[in-house]
Amino acid sequence: MRKIKNPYAGLEGYNCFGCSPKNPCGLKMEFFEDGDEIVCTWNPQDYFCGYGTILHGGIQSTLMDEIACWVVFTRLRTAGFTSSLTVRFLRQVLTDQGPLSLRAVILEKEKNIANISV
Repeated sequence: MRKIKNPYAGLEGYNCFGCSPKNPCGLKMEFFEDGDEIVCTWNPQDYFCGYGTILHGGIQSTLMDEIACWVVFTRLRTAGFTSSLTVRFLRQVLTDQGPLSLRAVILEKEKNIANISV
């Protein structure tokens, strides 16, 4: 795997909740290339819980949204934004079970729309 350098780090005003290493409230996500996939290993903290030790669904969605952005950035060499995000939560994600592994890949691209699986 190869670490993806964050090209925004060091830019004035860069404070992304998902990937800025300097946002004190942020997720501080880092990304790696693994074949066609973009990978992130992220360690959930208790302050991202919704109830008990269950990771808040909004944080789970943000993790998926952010890695989807990075797969577009690295594979298509362009910035993008999420126009639609569909999530089906299959089970609870607990913050006391260690790091989470996220993987994203582009399923298809048509014109300026990419469908991504996370």
